[in-house]
Amino acid sequence: MKIISLDMYQTLALAVAVLFLGAFMKKKIHMLEKFCIPAPVVGGLVFAILSCVLYALGIVEFNFDETLKTVCMVMFFTSVGFQANLRVLKSGGLSLLIFLLCVIALIMMQNLTSVGLAKLMGLSPLLGLCTGSIPMVGGHGTAGAFGPVLEDLGVSGAQTLCTAAATFGLIAGSLMGGPLGRRLILKHDLLKTAVSGDESVLVEEEKKHRRSVSMYAPAAYQIAIAMGLGTLVSWALSLTGMTFPVYIGAMIVAAFMRNIGEYSGVFTIHMGEINDIGGICLSLFLGIAMITLKLWQLASLALPLIVLLVGQVLLMAVFSVFVVYNVMGRDYDAAILSAGTCGFGMGATPNAMANMQALVERYAPSVKAYLLVPIVGSMFADFLNSLCITFSSICFDEKRSA
Repeated sequence: MKIISLDMYQTLALAVAVLFLGAFMKKKIHMLEKFCIPAPVVGGLVFAILSCVLYALGIVEFNFDETLKTVCMVMFFTSVGFQANLRVLKSGGLSLLIFLLCVIALIMMQNLTSVGLAKLMGLSPLLGLCTGSIPMVGGHGTAGAFGPVLEDLGVSGAQTLCTAAATFGLIAGSLMGGPLGRRLILKHDLLKTAVSGDESVLVEEEKKHRRSVSMYAPAAYQIAIAMGLGTLVSWALSLTGMTFPVYIGAMIVAAFMRNIGEYSGVFTIHMGEINDIGGICLSLFLGIAMITLKLWQLASLALPLIVLLVGQVLLMAVFSVFVVYNVMGRDYDAAILSAGTCGFGMGATPNAMANMQALVERYAPSVKAYLLVPIVGSMFADFLNSLCITFSSICFDEKRSA
């Protein structure tokens, strides 16, 4: 089999081509636009399927340099960190708390579901965890971090299983979020409940989001500074013994920079430009993530693991519709939050943002969802998930030593 290796520049170019392909297909195929499937997912899946076929036929295998994927991911989450204005967060405190409790419940239910189904099929509970919150809420990053941990606890091939489950979750979460949100909006006629930005307690003054061409460079510099200082914060967090996503430090630094600038007035954070840069990085990250999917990893899964993954899909659908939608207010914002929950609950927060972006571009903005999902999905969910998984790993290790 011939192996084609693409460097980071070629990988980036291919990801952009896939983005254009997805946008073109959405314009030509009404169903894709109708069900709000994100363009990177559309184009990326086409390439991933083609790559899988070529691999299965023994013709060619693609290898990618994913360096820029990580850079784009960190840049995007840094832009999310800049959104953490304490004044705004205080205004939406109750909504944040309620949504955070929903996410905690989701993490627990994913692990209970995976372990329960594994026991019913006579499998190891540790094998069940390979399809729980590690790859679902955690995504590929957490799967890569905790796969070796599970292998050390005796699960053979845990790294591959977690990665395959994360791949499945990435696709499923991206495909189900838009249609689920659309169904809620149309079924309950929720557009009439949409709140315009300047009337929401969770939105800032519009003047702070005005764009200026001359301010894009300073905005990029502010992101770069937060990313650089964030590596020190990430290093300090690693000393706790827990595993965190690579972007968590940058998010924390960005949040501090935002609020120091906001309350001191010493410098200005260019939020409009930062949001635009973050949006570009989100699209590039998704494009690279989709073209680097190895769908043949899913084909190698045994039937019990497929059952475990289907169980997670059903749990996510039921949880989003009957828990998130009802608890968060049964309105337009709740529907967008439900779609977003499918994204980070089964893949990654960028997928959640893509799901929500596809809906708000078609219907109406949702400032509440755009505030809650990035903050809770990126920062709090990963923190709590890492804490839960680390604690569980320690417990299992103690059982082995006993």
